[in-house]
Amino acid sequence: MEVVSGVPLTRRHEVRHCAWCGRPLPGSGRIGRPRRYCGQACRQRAYERRTQVQRGGLPEDAVVLSAAELADLQDRLFQLRCAAEDVMTAAEDGVELAELQRMAAGLVDSARGLERLR
Repeated sequence: MEVVSGVPLTRRHEVRHCAWCGRPLPGSGRIGRPRRYCGQACRQRAYERRTQVQRGGLPEDAVVLSAAELADLQDRLFQLRCAAEDVMTAAEDGVELAELQRMAAGLVDSARGLERLR
């Protein structure tokens, strides 16, 4: 990554994601500081979370999840593991290449879902 005046520059083709919700940010083509949030609502939620963390005495880089968010994350991790096990079993059973490719695509979709924490 190229650095100018101590600030890292991102590549033009690199996809950036909202720091709150994880959705891809549209390429702005502007000069200046890159966007961190997809909109004002995400910016506000991030501010609220930061102030809650500071009041609670937690480290600034702490990740705080509600019980529902944690349960959802655990469910998605379980789905990913099951999909990976299915692909491995199918490969061991000698399933045709086209079917393995379809299953692998499903595995990739499950993994993409895990990139989203909220």
